[in-house]
Amino acid sequence: MKYNRLGRTGLKVSELCLGTMTFGGEGMWAAMGGIGQDDVNALVRGALDAGINFIDTANVYSAGMSEEMTGKALRDLGVARSDVVVATKVLGPMGDGVNDTGTSRYHVMNQIDASLERLGLDHVDLYQIHGWDPHTPVEETLRALDDIVRSGRARYIGVSNWAAWQIAKALGVSERLSLQHFASLQAYYSVAGRDLEHEIVPMLESEGLGLMVWSPLAGGFLSGKYTREDDKAGGEGRRASFDFPPVDKDSAFDVIDVMREIAKAKGASVPQVALAWLLAKPAVTSVIVGAKRLDQLTDNLGASDLDLDSGEMDRLDAAMPNAPRYPGWMIERQGEYRQGGKAGEAPKS
Repeated sequence: MKYNRLGRTGLKVSELCLGTMTFGGEGMWAAMGGIGQDDVNALVRGALDAGINFIDTANVYSAGMSEEMTGKALRDLGVARSDVVVATKVLGPMGDGVNDTGTSRYHVMNQIDASLERLGLDHVDLYQIHGWDPHTPVEETLRALDDIVRSGRARYIGVSNWAAWQIAKALGVSERLSLQHFASLQAYYSVAGRDLEHEIVPMLESEGLGLMVWSPLAGGFLSGKYTREDDKAGGEGRRASFDFPPVDKDSAFDVIDVMREIAKAKGASVPQVALAWLLAKPAVTSVIVGAKRLDQLTDNLGASDLDLDSGEMDRLDAAMPNAPRYPGWMIERQGEYRQGGKAGEAPKS
């Protein structure tokens, strides 16, 4: 297992992170897993034994049950607090009240305390805003997060599912007001979903934020069990009731074909190839892997030992090309002027 710095912090996290969306099974989250405490304990133990030191959860997962089960697993297994990095998130509805959702100071301050109580911890290591709240000024949210860090209830702060401009704006506000800066972004990224390469990855690299990847197998679509001939993505498994995240399936099958060939040549599984592709991307800090069974987790863990060469990476990239978007292609074209080249010509070294 390799360990990477979380953004510009001094915190080291494992390149694979244990996701807990399968823990419990309330409401819409039942489609994700619905596993009980004994299975949760086995997954946490298996992850820790493999070198994972990073666990990610959220208050909305199974209406708080995921946090409760995560905390109980750590206690049941006698895990030292200093041996694990615990991350959770806030945004979604946690009640029926008008203020029981969002990123207002009211909701954020209430929910950090509720999350800590469910986890049975006195602090989390990474507290993340789970998404964009258009009704709350970003200054209000950032001041609340700063107070949480200063109080010791969180060590670092992060964000999830924000656009590049939103993160850049928040970083500027934090700098201007001398508040805590985001250390990381948690975002969807997979070989079949490369949208963030256009704007978000360049911003992360420019500003020094870490990247935590969710749904690296595109909601199970890249598991290798789906084919063109009998496209069962909408008929069984998790995608039968929760077809998410969106995938251009026709193009994604081209990628899966290449993944199968590479997996066969390397004696690996298709999911391991999908994960190894992400682990080879410089912007990626940690890839979140979730599982219902220990054998699934064990297979995912094998991605840490799988190295893809440049030719294999190129084949995967080419199988589902990420076409340039404006203004990206214009920035690249005009940037040639500053490199001594002419428009339409390769820049001179």
